[in-house]
Amino acid sequence: MDEEKEKKEKVEKPEQRPDYIPPKHLKSFVAIDFEAANGEVTSACSVGIVIVKRGKIVDEFYSLIKPVPNHYDYWTTKVHGISYKDTNNAELFPEVWRKVSRKVRGMAFVAHGKSFDERCLRALHNYYHMEYPEYPFYCTHLGSEKLLPDLENHKLQTVAKHFGYDLEQHHNALADAEACAVIAMNIF
Repeated sequence: MDEEKEKKEKVEKPEQRPDYIPPKHLKSFVAIDFEAANGEVTSACSVGIVIVKRGKIVDEFYSLIKPVPNHYDYWTTKVHGISYKDTNNAELFPEVWRKVSRKVRGMAFVAHGKSFDERCLRALHNYYHMEYPEYPFYCTHLGSEKLLPDLENHKLQTVAKHFGYDLEQHHNALADAEACAVIAMNIF
């Protein structure tokens, strides 16, 4: 009898969407990617932003950022190629964000691995005592795992390639944000 009750409850309750997948189709959103200088969440050394409106990429933004703290780990530089000499005279995050904040106001964000990019964005707002607008944030990595379970893996370059995007400059923040945007346009 308990088994019948369980089956009935499952039929009555539709499967709830995870919070990393938007509740409805996203036609307009911001894809974002940060590269970090070291293990600190505030150490963003570059940001790439791709703005999608009505299902089309309409704007892109890339900037180096002077990281906090301002030092580089060997492995992070080996991954993305950015070093102290590249960002020592770069703008701090508030100046960089001021250039895009109006363009992204009120929009949902997507990232391939939202746990890092969202934490980084929040941490930088907090570090510089900037008000954080509580952007809705969705994850193309977790979304692709759920919605495309048969892919060999769910790395950014693999999922992007599945949708016809060849990610030649992986770990360039703008290229990664563009790949993320392509994925989001196809799965969200």
